[in-house]
Amino acid sequence: MSEISQISFGAATGVGSMPGTDAREAAKSVTGSFEDFPYLAELPARGPGADMLGRTAGLLVELYARVEPSGWRLGDRPGRDTRRARSWLGEDLDALEEYTQGYEGPLKVQAVGPWTLAAALELKNGEVVLSDAGATRDLAASLAEGLRLHLDEVRRRVPGARVVLQLDEPSLTAVLLGQVKSASGYRTHRAVDRQLVEAALRDVMRVQEGGPVVVHSCAPDVPFALLRRAGAAGISFDFSLLTERDDEAIGEAVEAGTRLLTGVVPGTDGPLSDPAGSVMGVRTLWRRLGLHPDLLTDAVTVTPTCGLAGASPEYARRALAHCVRAARSLADNPE
Repeated sequence: MSEISQISFGAATGVGSMPGTDAREAAKSVTGSFEDFPYLAELPARGPGADMLGRTAGLLVELYARVEPSGWRLGDRPGRDTRRARSWLGEDLDALEEYTQGYEGPLKVQAVGPWTLAAALELKNGEVVLSDAGATRDLAASLAEGLRLHLDEVRRRVPGARVVLQLDEPSLTAVLLGQVKSASGYRTHRAVDRQLVEAALRDVMRVQEGGPVVVHSCAPDVPFALLRRAGAAGISFDFSLLTERDDEAIGEAVEAGTRLLTGVVPGTDGPLSDPAGSVMGVRTLWRRLGLHPDLLTDAVTVTPTCGLAGASPEYARRALAHCVRAARSLADNPE
């Protein structure tokens, strides 16, 4: 197994979003649940600018976005929506700093990746950035610079942290397959060449300067091999969406030392199985692939299937605690 996969991840963590609007309460829940792999929580219930797209738009350098009826659109200057996004991020960082005093270990921060961002942010003409190759390159460069500054700020506030950057790419498969709809909704934008997709991801990942990058997608058909080639040290996904078509790519990822952040705990309110039952599918996958059980704890981090913004606060707390117990079950009984 690679050194990065063994030392830079904890046994369980969350995906990103939490319910509610109180940054301190969210930070308290996250750091209290995940003592060895906390993360910077997102609280989209506060409104535009606190959602994952708006938060990432607020990180951009020399590009600015505002909310229109159709969604987030690039503009010429920073406005109220940019200021609000940056203010809420500041609140979240203040809360995280308060609850991570003296912390040493992996700490995850999330941002929308370049391709999902390009498939969602609009140009002035109303079409998404993805429709313009030059604008897409500029957006990726702006994102990379903004992330570099953001990561520096996180490291300054939590000096003992080994920061793990998570790029959220739920639209990546749609970009690769030409399934991103035009503004009219009557056509789709052409598929982007896989080498271009890989290169842009690699360029953005470089802002970590040798630190680990995770790519998260809760969509079907996650391109595991492409993400590994781009430099992802970990891949986060909804385990329930896997099919046997993914077996070979997952087996190769594990053998190469890629961390699997397996989403096995439901992200919305409902009954939770016993912890061992939640990771039964992971054990089954391991046996099917012929992988050694001892690799499980080195290769797997347990997470919810996706963000918890749609859950009740009480369920969200139970789901986080359940991830920890399920990870312990894997460690105690890998077979």
